[in-house]
Amino acid sequence: MRQDSSPVAACCLLCNLRNLWISLQISPAPEPEVMTIASTAEIRANFPALKRTHNNHPVAYFDGPGGTQVPRQVVEAMSDYLYNHNANTHWAYPTSEETDAAIERARQTCADCLNASPREIAFGANMTTLTFHLARALGKRWEAGDEMVVTELDHHANVAPWHYLKIERGINLRTVKMAPQTGQLDWESFEQSVTKRTKLIAIGAASNALGTINDVKRAIKLARSVGALVFVDAVHYVPHALVDVQALDCDFLGMSAYKFYGPHEGALFGKVGLLESIDFPKLIPAPDAPPENVETGTQNQEGIVGTGAAIDFLASFATTGSRRDQLSTVYDELHQRSAALTRKLWDGLASINGVRLYGPTPDLPRTPTVAFTIDGVSSTEVSRLLATRGLFLSHGDFYAATVVERLGLGAEGLVRAGCACYTTEEEIDRLIEGVCEIAR
Repeated sequence: MRQDSSPVAACCLLCNLRNLWISLQISPAPEPEVMTIASTAEIRANFPALKRTHNNHPVAYFDGPGGTQVPRQVVEAMSDYLYNHNANTHWAYPTSEETDAAIERARQTCADCLNASPREIAFGANMTTLTFHLARALGKRWEAGDEMVVTELDHHANVAPWHYLKIERGINLRTVKMAPQTGQLDWESFEQSVTKRTKLIAIGAASNALGTINDVKRAIKLARSVGALVFVDAVHYVPHALVDVQALDCDFLGMSAYKFYGPHEGALFGKVGLLESIDFPKLIPAPDAPPENVETGTQNQEGIVGTGAAIDFLASFATTGSRRDQLSTVYDELHQRSAALTRKLWDGLASINGVRLYGPTPDLPRTPTVAFTIDGVSSTEVSRLLATRGLFLSHGDFYAATVVERLGLGAEGLVRAGCACYTTEEEIDRLIEGVCEIAR
């Protein structure tokens, strides 16, 4: 860390003046929240974790891209299931029938969230496990010399499962480059990577490391031009944008509930015709029809219940319309709130000497996830120092190791701050001030 003879108080004053300048000169004056949905204060009241303090500071959770906090309603739904309805499935007694009904309700809820059919929603331990399972099943259809396309911008959960098909079956893997200067995909590289032998394109809807939102429709159009399938990793995207799998016309899409206020549970969308045709590894007595043919063994039933409860929690911020309509209203409003917070954070960090920002600027398609480094201070140390002020941020490569490598960063990687539905302007101010002090 660079040293300076000025007292810490001077830095605090500098931070305050800097923040005032930003608010007056760069960011528009904050407008009152449009009360089409619950206010941020009302939303925050549902999260017991937000009452935590550390070193006499209220904790501000900026670690949402790695896993959000969980509201009371989701935990209560899971505990109610375990206390009152816990059983295995498909037997002729009340708690088993109640379990079947609870799982089907959760499927319908996930289907409403994605604009899919309940028969197209399969559950599993997490997105990574589901993707490995799908990759091995699809790989049986392909021959040595066939090709798949992945990208440098992706979490390795959307790279490694397809890489193993190269090892196990001789299927070639082509990798789309990212542009380190912008944190976006190189579409010339993308077009060159797709050939007549391409069987599948695996693309992230958004980068969990940099917040980049990718043009998935463009990738799907490339895939269709050569008759290839498309798998979309939407784990980082679903918490911030409402997905419509019918409008996208993707073949598969994965998400994880713990990124949108739920438990550690994964869900996979697959077009029903494809799920019917794929030879998934399974026990002989297990169901043959989708989506249960995808699900191996007894599932985390309380996690499935919690996944549905997390989506219903988001929908409950709005009060009218169908579940899908409610979600559309909520996502639109939360997008406006998070965009304003992202702009404030980006501009504040950009004004601090020694701070380097990565990924698209706020005027480009992105999620409210901001990655940065501070000259001369490791990402681990930055995170540790911010934690002493009650600011909880993640650090490292976030399993997007190729992104960190292409940015020319070492093993320490990045510091990552993510805004969630419970993030406030005051917390953003605290973070900017904390980074300002460390950067000295």
